[in-house]
Amino acid sequence: MPGTVQSVERAAAILHVVAAARGALGVTDIAEAVGLAKTTTHGLLRTLLHVGFVEQDRETGRYTVGSGLRRLGTPLDVNEVRSRASNWADALAARSGHTVRLATLAGEEEVVVVHHVFRPDDSAQELEVGVTLPARTTGLGKVLLAHAPDPRTARNGHGGRAAELAEVRARGWAAERGEHEPGRGCIAAPVRGPGGPVVAALGVSGPVTSLFDGRGAPRGLLLGMVTDAAAAVSRELGYGGA
Repeated sequence: MPGTVQSVERAAAILHVVAAARGALGVTDIAEAVGLAKTTTHGLLRTLLHVGFVEQDRETGRYTVGSGLRRLGTPLDVNEVRSRASNWADALAARSGHTVRLATLAGEEEVVVVHHVFRPDDSAQELEVGVTLPARTTGLGKVLLAHAPDPRTARNGHGGRAAELAEVRARGWAAERGEHEPGRGCIAAPVRGPGGPVVAALGVSGPVTSLFDGRGAPRGLLLGMVTDAAAAVSRELGYGGA
């Protein structure tokens, strides 16, 4: 059997100390409790802070248990995701001029729209909250399938689908160019919760010609708006990644 990973053991020891403390602890306190050098302890704490497993008081520099650790094993409530995303979704619709939808995975074949912002014009529109969409042919679905925690779900699709989902994971966004509805498209990006798991997909939808250029590439400014908004929502949910 392979040996244990020392850095993981040390991080776990730090978490045990922080979780057992009655109050916030400083780096020196933690280092002494786990028997590590202060510099080593500080490096591990920076990583734990990055993934949300500890929190640091900005004034005192002392550490307590983070929201990411408290939520570990407890999925984020959809209402919380929607609430945290609301302002950013509204701003994305206003800036892009397109419909904005936030969706979560529902099984292996569908996604459900949990938040919908109308495009900012005077045309007739219908609220899509609660609407289910096919996962494999929509931008929102591709994002969620690509990052599904169940490997069987992540492999959903055949042939080129697996390669497409791998590309979505690598580049950080997904495109839909008329696969679900002719002439309509979507650009979507992942929304992450504490520690990094993808909990939702945020995207803009509209005419393919408005979202993509003549070569089929997402229009740069619009793509930036979508990925920036998704990253902002992720930070609202406690994700500390870049």
